[in-house]
Amino acid sequence: MTTDQAGQDQLEAVAMGSRVARTEGPLKVRGAATYAYEAPADDPLFLHLVQSTVAKGSVRSVDAEAALAHEGVVAVLDHTDAPRLESGENAELQVLQTADVAFRGQVVAVVVAESPEAAREGARLVRVDYDVQEHRAELRPGDPDAYAPEQVNPAFPTDTAVGHLDRALEAAAVVVDETYTTPFEHNNPMEPHATTARWAAEGETDGPRLVLDASTQSVHGVVSELAPILGLEPDELRVRSPYVGGGFGSKGLPHAHDVVAALAARAHPGRPVRLALTRQQMFALAGYRTATIQRFRLAAGADGTLLGIEHAVLEQTSALKEFAEQTAVATRHMYAAPNRRTSHRLVALDVAVPSWMRAPGEMPGMAAHEMAMDELAVACGLDPVELRVRNEPEVDPESGQPFGHRKLVECLRTGAERFGWADRDPRPGARLDGDWLVGTGVAAATYPYYRQPANTARIEALGGGRYAVSIGAADIGTGALTVLGQIAADALGVEVGDIDVHLGDSSLPQATVAGGSAGTASWGSAIVGAARAFRDEHGASPAVGDVSTGTPPDNPAMDTHSLHSFGAHFVELGVNVWTGEPRLRRMLGVFSAGRIINPTTARSQLIGGMVMGLGSGLLEESVRDPRFGHVVTQDLATYHVASHADVPAIEAMWLDESDPLTNPMGSRGIGEIGIVGAAAAVANAAWHATGIRVRDLPVTADKLLDLPADLPALEGHPARDA
Repeated sequence: MTTDQAGQDQLEAVAMGSRVARTEGPLKVRGAATYAYEAPADDPLFLHLVQSTVAKGSVRSVDAEAALAHEGVVAVLDHTDAPRLESGENAELQVLQTADVAFRGQVVAVVVAESPEAAREGARLVRVDYDVQEHRAELRPGDPDAYAPEQVNPAFPTDTAVGHLDRALEAAAVVVDETYTTPFEHNNPMEPHATTARWAAEGETDGPRLVLDASTQSVHGVVSELAPILGLEPDELRVRSPYVGGGFGSKGLPHAHDVVAALAARAHPGRPVRLALTRQQMFALAGYRTATIQRFRLAAGADGTLLGIEHAVLEQTSALKEFAEQTAVATRHMYAAPNRRTSHRLVALDVAVPSWMRAPGEMPGMAAHEMAMDELAVACGLDPVELRVRNEPEVDPESGQPFGHRKLVECLRTGAERFGWADRDPRPGARLDGDWLVGTGVAAATYPYYRQPANTARIEALGGGRYAVSIGAADIGTGALTVLGQIAADALGVEVGDIDVHLGDSSLPQATVAGGSAGTASWGSAIVGAARAFRDEHGASPAVGDVSTGTPPDNPAMDTHSLHSFGAHFVELGVNVWTGEPRLRRMLGVFSAGRIINPTTARSQLIGGMVMGLGSGLLEESVRDPRFGHVVTQDLATYHVASHADVPAIEAMWLDESDPLTNPMGSRGIGEIGIVGAAAAVANAAWHATGIRVRDLPVTADKLLDLPADLPALEGHPARDA
């Protein structure tokens, strides 16, 4: 073992770094992995939601007569007869408790039936009458009701200011002053949000009073949120999620449907109930990425050296519950500039509650920042890669702390060489391939290193050199089950095949959410702590049944260094000269993320992030009709995500490294760094192909139709005259 700068023992990598096949893979490909809606349940009831058709007001009456007369319908619950909840601060979870309607799509009733078909038909038959109030559902620049939240997600200062930005802008040789917008985006995991719930029948004394099989990224998070409002002690609520079909943040905390399932189960004790949101319902009830309006001002010298940066963000939240996305926070750490100012302002609208979506804050914030940097490179006559290298900071511009492992320049240089960047003609519209203008773009990426200390792991000797490792973490499709087994094997000094990993159950030791790219670092560190305690307590030849628990070892570097992952995206994009259609041709991502514990699962995570990033750059856009307050693009036919035809050659690679300042594994998170900056690289490539600067994502065909007349590649092409 080696000793790192932070004074921690770093694991010797044996199992870590190996291409271990996913432990649960065979179960999933055979369809034998049971998800929340498929949890074993005897004689279940089925639920279907009735949603508000107005954006603001109150329910005057609920007429359930026709629904109750329908064959198979057992009950209809609304605010007048649903079981009562304890009061709580999270207004999103106070479901069916009052007549108030805060957004269109809010749950106003639930139908309980003997079959899912009967429940759905029953919901169609329920008639709801409303007292309608005037609503606001459109984010507009300059909104007079915009306000500064107390903090932005999770607990960052709302505004920051260093130096004298206005003076820097006055003195600068070059100024970029532009506004960039990003649209609403909706998490669309393959598995919809679903819950199977069973409330103990009267007289039952064994086990918890309520069991929820939930599609969640945090079983313990569901317990901590729901137990108090349901009037339960934490040990009276058990939450299980052994398999989760994706989440992207939307399953990070419970939503209204989890509460509805618990209430319906309470109204029918002893009988399980099942609820799965439809794809359309997920657009109102499962969170989303808020739209943003971002003003960037960059002040630079003639050589491209940044003198000042301003990042001012306007975004939307819900009048029902505040969520303030940390859109400008990444800007505080990214490039060297002595004068900086960042701010966040919110407008509370009568709309559904926004929430986490892969790299919340960093994704839209860095998209705007990296588009602005591209514009600065053009204004200064500099290569975009060279501009970023020129503004590399020596220490964190925000905190003044040294960076732990900042290798952005190496990512940029490595990517440029592999991508063939040196052959690039800097002029826009200089390359034509048939009827396709071809351009290339680059953007940098960053994501902070998070590690949550509130994790505990348990290790038990099974005999024959085998061990059970248990922690209440969630594998949401990332490969956590496999990777944690590799960490445990190295920590215990055994083979990976000798480890049985148990996750996804709140009866297991405490684990934090699978989010913030912090899962492996947080849970893995707890497993290392448990392994060390086990060896100290039981030695190398334990008896069957010997057990130890452990928590992550302390890491003083978290307080003394600025710890982040970095990356660089390179994109080649074609734009059809006749239709304006943008088409990705190839994409490369190079990342610095510490030790890669499993190259197979890591590549999947990085490419998955890059695909979501190109989707944000070219396709994804939720459209809300402000007249009625609802999202009209509420299915996968109208809300476009990247499919196979949109994803050509994508390559993800990483620097061979181990970060001694982060954790005993030397790793950093990889779940979100892949999406950060990707959309900007797409938009920058579109400019290089066409000379058209799209500042409002996504880059769609309608924005690229009006080609400049002086593009070099169109000399003699009939499209120039057309």
